[in-house]
Amino acid sequence: MRYTKFALLIFGLGLVLGLVIVAGEFARLERVASAVMALGLVLVPVALFADGRGLAVLAWIARRFSRHKRTKARPKSRPATRHRKPRAAPAAGATQRKRR
Repeated sequence: MRYTKFALLIFGLGLVLGLVIVAGEFARLERVASAVMALGLVLVPVALFADGRGLAVLAWIARRFSRHKRTKARPKSRPATRHRKPRAAPAAGATQRKRR
């Protein structure tokens, strides 16, 4: 949980910084303290994902897309097939059935 601790430390730093700025009435630095707190809040879910098997999942996805396409196994060789003679054309005088 090292990433989560780091994200919570950033958020805590923003809280302490905000308390000092508000108590000291430094109006110009209020946005900086807000930005640090917001950064900490944004990093908490990212850190939780990274700590809990998130990196392993991302590495697996990267491996799946970076591999070369696997070649298909060649089919087993079959004995040569005999060539069949083409069907004989109907005789010129043969009658044909009528279609309905």
